[in-house]
Amino acid sequence: MSSNTPTPQHYVAPVKNASVTVDAVRIDEKPSNLWLDAWRDLRRRPTFWVSLAFVVVLIFVAVFPWLLTQMNPIRDCNLAFSNQGPEAGSPLGFTRQGCDVWSRIVWGTRTSLIVGLLATSIGTIIGVIMGSLAAFYGGWLDSLLSRVGDIFFTIPYIIAAIVVMTVLSDYRSELTLAFAIGGFSWAGTARIVRAEVLRVKQSDYVMASIALGLSRFKTLVVHVLPNAMAPVIVVATIGLGTAIVAEATLSFLGIGLGSLTMSWGNEISQAQTTIRTAPMTLIYPSIALTVTVLAFITLGELLRDALDPKARAQR
Repeated sequence: MSSNTPTPQHYVAPVKNASVTVDAVRIDEKPSNLWLDAWRDLRRRPTFWVSLAFVVVLIFVAVFPWLLTQMNPIRDCNLAFSNQGPEAGSPLGFTRQGCDVWSRIVWGTRTSLIVGLLATSIGTIIGVIMGSLAAFYGGWLDSLLSRVGDIFFTIPYIIAAIVVMTVLSDYRSELTLAFAIGGFSWAGTARIVRAEVLRVKQSDYVMASIALGLSRFKTLVVHVLPNAMAPVIVVATIGLGTAIVAEATLSFLGIGLGSLTMSWGNEISQAQTTIRTAPMTLIYPSIALTVTVLAFITLGELLRDALDPKARAQR
């Protein structure tokens, strides 16, 4: 080949420098799960802290009522102070029987919370057992337990509690009243648990647990129920306020815990006869009942929104 032959030139199209980004794994990011996400959402909401503060104060009053009043709500009554206004040591005045309104409201807090907690616990336990067994095992057991739940769902638990407390009028106590309320209000919880267990039991870790030889009952208790309790906690929190209202309603009707037991329902019932001459004796226990129920219902609503990823994303 001749040396005069031109050497072929190679042309390369110009390439612009472009920066390529690669998604890096952020190892310093805090771990996240349903409960952590819910807590991070709740702690940014002032309503949560307000309702939680009310609940903490109510629990403190119910546990230590003697720290807030030195007067006995039953024995320290004097007709000479009938329907009188506030004075030193009695900031809310006196009832028609001359009893201190403040001490009766304080001690009534204990009764309302005890009955509410017991009734909610009873209803939740029954609902979790019935709903989880029906959903996890299915078949004829699901049909049987679902029909039993439908029967209880159609019975208004207030009417059922009235019947129970009337029949057991000689055995009135906080536990009896709690069974009368919680024993007929579990059907709604059972439906929620059943739907949640049906969702959770389709997860891979449940099938892997059964495949590894763990019994179905242990799988239900160890793996399914802990991952299905989020909506149950929400329903129980809201149901606590409903149970307190039920206790006050039954006591107002005279079939609750009796007139000698401190109850906001009893106070409202006794004060209605003097609403024209001493309206504050009715207003004070009504405010206590309203604030208590509102605090628990608000807390339950906030928990429901915080535990729902869709609701968090829409805010």
